[in-house]
Amino acid sequence: MSEHPAPVEPSIGIGVVHLFGKLGPVDDILDFKRDIKRAVKAAEASGVQVVTVAVLGHKADIGFMALHADLWELRDFQTALRRAGLDIVDSYVSLTELSEYAAGLPEETKQARLYPRLPPEDKPAWCFYPMSKRRNPDQNWYELPFERRRELMYEHGATGRTFAGRVLQLITGSTGIDDYEWGVTLFCEHPDDLKEVVYTMRYDVASARYAEFGPFYTGMVAPIDEVLNQLL
Repeated sequence: MSEHPAPVEPSIGIGVVHLFGKLGPVDDILDFKRDIKRAVKAAEASGVQVVTVAVLGHKADIGFMALHADLWELRDFQTALRRAGLDIVDSYVSLTELSEYAAGLPEETKQARLYPRLPPEDKPAWCFYPMSKRRNPDQNWYELPFERRRELMYEHGATGRTFAGRVLQLITGSTGIDDYEWGVTLFCEHPDDLKEVVYTMRYDVASARYAEFGPFYTGMVAPIDEVLNQLL
């Protein structure tokens, strides 16, 4: 990867970038696939975790979820994909974090949220979406007392735990970094698990009354060779 200035790292946790690309005009598809694969392997050699996704639908052809403490390493990866000829049509930037409602969680759980190891085994169904809390005059999450917010989030978390073993969820923070306040990445065994967990949790007050959702990206997690084989 290219040389860059001193590392830019969060004081706790690591950086995350979701990149969504389409196959643009390329002179040689074999060269394109080779260069994309080289970009992924070079990033991994630098310690970047790279999750590769075959995206369903018109929004993108291929997706990458990359994680590293140094944001320059994530930028290097993004640059390498562009140089390979990938047309990056959407992206999302965030940081792993511990929620302010996470007091009392086991240390192992805290570390898994701050420093996840991805992708999980046997969970190829994948989706990503950003979300924020509403600030409407009669639905302002940030005007609620902390105790009420914590109560609602405990309820929301209890619903999520009913999907333990079927769904791995990573919530990353993006307040002040991207357009929404959080990014939500889901890894599941089956695609209907994605639908069921999001549908079920939307009935919790924290979501039904106070959540705003951005665009959803859905696809299948697979090794880079398999994902590239789906392009042409």
